[in-house]
Amino acid sequence: MADVRRVKLPGVGVLHTFVTDDGGKCGVITHRSGHSDLITFSDDADGADVKKVSLRLSEDEAHTLAELLGGTRITESLSALDQIPGLSIDWFTVDYDDHIAGQPLGDLGAKGVVGLTVVAVVRGDAANPAPSGDFKVFPGDTLVVAGSPEKVAKAFAWYRTGQLRHRSPVDAPPGS
Repeated sequence: MADVRRVKLPGVGVLHTFVTDDGGKCGVITHRSGHSDLITFSDDADGADVKKVSLRLSEDEAHTLAELLGGTRITESLSALDQIPGLSIDWFTVDYDDHIAGQPLGDLGAKGVVGLTVVAVVRGDAANPAPSGDFKVFPGDTLVVAGSPEKVAKAFAWYRTGQLRHRSPVDAPPGS
């Protein structure tokens, strides 16, 4: 298996790169917005005559390409979970300017975001599954959350700004 390097691109997403057996340099930029860029690149040692390519892929196109290239079993399992109606599993990478940076996770349920679970906090190469509300989050951590798409969006807004969006009918019990 190729040695994959991961670099966080603040405000953009994550860049994964690797060098092929024949010396080619390949990368994928996964943007926070959901689309991806498939790129080839060069460095100073490659010379000026190396062609660079960038191909923008929608989320669906990226999934299709992954399937064509032989996606892993984990990817297949997560894809199956993504097809459960009303369930969203998403990753939030904490940046220095995010509200949650340096803070404990807290209890979003007490703030009105009921039905969302922080599945794990990934720090470096280690996962911290089912963290408690007093688990302190730092820049560079990745929060793995599960819930309805609306609840995930509210949690991400809280993590970024410390403020929740206005209550919507989805958040109110029937008859209120």
